[in-house]
Amino acid sequence: MAATKRPKQITKKRDIFAINTIIGEGSLLRGDIDASGFTRVDGNVKGNLHVQGRVVVGESARLRSSITGTSVTIGGVVDGNILASERLIVLPSALIIGDITTRRIEAGDGCMIHGKVRVCQNEESWERAKSEFREKRQTSHGHSPYGHRQ
Repeated sequence: MAATKRPKQITKKRDIFAINTIIGEGSLLRGDIDASGFTRVDGNVKGNLHVQGRVVVGESARLRSSITGTSVTIGGVVDGNILASERLIVLPSALIIGDITTRRIEAGDGCMIHGKVRVCQNEESWERAKSEFREKRQTSHGHSPYGHRQ
């Protein structure tokens, strides 16, 4: 019996949900990360995190990073700005020190956010917000808005 190939569309969609990157608890990673698919961080990261897919920052994670992703869930500590193109979920255990730009946000009771929250409900405001986020990231040269070196 001959094997049949799956259509490319299904394969690509499956790849989006595959876990591509895991940074385990107790790990320390310094430097920028560019990943596709699903990325989970339970350790420590000092550098920007740019993901073309879903990002989960676990409760034990500590990031001094700007984060870009489609759907971003924060349970730990993030010192940096966040750009989530679909939605951001902030768990009750989360602490975010930085600005947030997203299309939708859910924040659990007890979470802490120290920064501006911008929710864009139309395409025009989203495109403008994305440009401002990228400009801010390029001009910061690795510095968070709170004076800490990333």
